[in-house]
Order: sequence, then C-alpha cells, then structure tokens
Amino acid sequence: MASAIARRVLRARIRTNRAAATERRAAARAARRVRTGPRSLATHVIATGAAPATVKGVTAALRTAAKKAGIKGRRARIRRTIGGALNHAVTAYRYTREQVALIAEQYKPRKAEYKAVRAALIAAA
Repeated sequence: MASAIARRVLRARIRTNRAAATERRAAARAARRVRTGPRSLATHVIATGAAPATVKGVTAALRTAAKKAGIKGRRARIRRTIGGALNHAVTAYRYTREQVALIAEQYKPRKAEYKAVRAALIAAA
C-alpha cells in the first residue's frame, strides 16, 4: 500500500497532466476552427498555443491594432451572460486568417511571449 505522501504526489501529478491536456485540446480545437472560417481574435490567439494569461493581453492589443489599421471583421450577434443577465445579445467580430495576419503585422509587441504569438499569427496566414 502506498504512503499518504506518495498518493498526494500522484494526485498532484494527475492534476497537472489533466490541466496540460485541457490546454492542448483547447489549442487543437481552436486551430481546427480557425482553419474552417472566420473566428474571433481570441480564438486565433488560442490556436497559436499561447498561455491563457497571454491570450488576454494579445487579444486586447490586436483589437487596438485592427482599429488603427481599419480592418473590420464580419459582425456576428452572440448571446452572453453579462452581470448575471442571461441571453444578453452582444455584437462580436470574426476575422479570417488573412485579416489576422494583416493586423499582426501592424502590432508591435515588446514582451517576448507576445512577439512569439505575433510571429505565429503571421506565419499561419
């Protein structure tokens, strides 16, 4: 019978592996969706395999770069839960890989992680 410490170590390893597998599945799912049609900027960034904290920062910066470049995605109405209100209709924008590559060319990041995501977005087009 394994000791309590060994069980704790095994449970921790299982949690870590499960979290890593979840991130890999999310990136693979996003990459497949990006190949099939226009998607949100966040989906394009997730498809590069970026960390969740990096996704938020890069997505916000890409939105700003898109406004400066004058690139408008395709409008879509989605339903979101905002502030506890169910089925709140929100306008979202979907971008093709080519549009995202153009936006990424306008984007000049400073952080190393953001630069890696930018390179991946440009190469994906």
